[in-house]
Amino acid sequence: MTAREAYEWLKNYSQETAYLVSFAKLAGWDQATYIPKKGYAHRARMQAALARLLHQRTTHPRVGEMLSIVEEAQDGPEPHSVEAVNVREWRRAYDLQCKIPERLAVELAQATSQGQAIWEEARPKNDWQAFKPILQQIFTLTAEVADALGYQEERYDALLDQYEPGATAQQVEEVFQPLRQATVDLLERIRGSARRPSSGILQRHFPLAAQEAFGREVIGRLGFDLEGGRLDVVAHPFMEGIGPGDVRLTTRYQEDFFSAGFFSTVHEMGHGLYGQGLPEEHFGTPMGSEISLGIHESQSRTWENLVGRSLGFWRYFWPRAQHYFEALRDVRLEEFYFAINEVKPSLIRVEADEVTYNLHVLIRFELERALLQGELSIDDLPEAWDAKYQAYLGVRAPEMQDGVLQDVHWSAGLIGYFPTYTLGNLYAAQFFAQAQKELGDLEAQFAQGEFAPLLEWTRQKIHRQGSRYWPRDLLKEVTGEDLNPRYLVEYLNRKFGALYGV
Repeated sequence: MTAREAYEWLKNYSQETAYLVSFAKLAGWDQATYIPKKGYAHRARMQAALARLLHQRTTHPRVGEMLSIVEEAQDGPEPHSVEAVNVREWRRAYDLQCKIPERLAVELAQATSQGQAIWEEARPKNDWQAFKPILQQIFTLTAEVADALGYQEERYDALLDQYEPGATAQQVEEVFQPLRQATVDLLERIRGSARRPSSGILQRHFPLAAQEAFGREVIGRLGFDLEGGRLDVVAHPFMEGIGPGDVRLTTRYQEDFFSAGFFSTVHEMGHGLYGQGLPEEHFGTPMGSEISLGIHESQSRTWENLVGRSLGFWRYFWPRAQHYFEALRDVRLEEFYFAINEVKPSLIRVEADEVTYNLHVLIRFELERALLQGELSIDDLPEAWDAKYQAYLGVRAPEMQDGVLQDVHWSAGLIGYFPTYTLGNLYAAQFFAQAQKELGDLEAQFAQGEFAPLLEWTRQKIHRQGSRYWPRDLLKEVTGEDLNPRYLVEYLNRKFGALYGV
């Protein structure tokens, strides 16, 4: 077989596998949205069977044979060409998957499917004891995965690398440390300010139907193709890209709190824009796939915060907001802008302000590392959680649903995932600063309803690059420098220094 024939075989095989992955994603989305309560057990068995089939496909010896044929024939091709990128990522995925025993892949798939169902029942009941056994099982299985994959320094590296290629816990800590210190310093200055927003204006009556209608109008205006996606309500918002022309957004609303629903919707839309911007002609191959969760998060945080919480954005959308919500008709725009940007240490990560948000992520990062290193037990996790929230944010959850039970990630087996949220904030600030250099005053454009220039910039620079570059290489390609926390620190100090007069 020639190298060209081997490459075409790999491409076709990869695309067929991607269709099966789409079925798995569709089943996962359905489980989070519309599955009947009595269907959970069968869904867990479905997911386990599909996980077994996918593992068999991705580790089939024939894949390794075809990769060897292609690699032996490669004579120093341009490393970022379509074919070179696909072969590089196919090899990486194949080698990683072959290290994970089929038994382990199936057990983890079944445990996480069960875990999500148990979490959905346990969280509203504050039932830690019901959730603890399955969480212990998931962490035990995930530690097995890390050991199977292998690592140089610590287990966490093997898990983080699956979500953020090339990243290690030590690298993350080196970037997080200056951000942590800058955040604490800024938070102390804000606490000392006499300025306070009228946050009560966000806690009036906001009808759910109006929230949904306004959210749909906004995301459509920002560029999300509603004919190529949909928006549904769930317990914990997420985006699922089923495939070309099918990108699912989810959100949740609170009738007495505007920000929860609106910013969740815009956040997930940012993820959805990335999904809709991937090159369809490369679907099923690495060149048609997102490169990392950190880059993915940079897109959601850009649209949620750098765009959606900007004054220019609301100068444009304020008349429409007052049209939908009677509760805002006696509110001045400047009051509203200050209220949606209030800095106030809180319990819920997804509702946290821009300044304190990263502290929520750091807490989870530190807890995960401690659990994987054997320095912390699942039994002691709730106490450790509360202690860190008290130390970092000065708050303590009165109920577990707002504490250790608040996130869906651990029940889904997404351990090593949390640092990508803060990496996303860091990437977003650095990308946005570069976009401003190239496109001009973006906030002035937002005030005129001009969102297309930024979207098109991100489409060309990030979305359509697929997996051409690893995360930090992509950042260098777009901005000309390595990851630098200075951009996020300067943005936060500039924006919140002006709001709070500090």
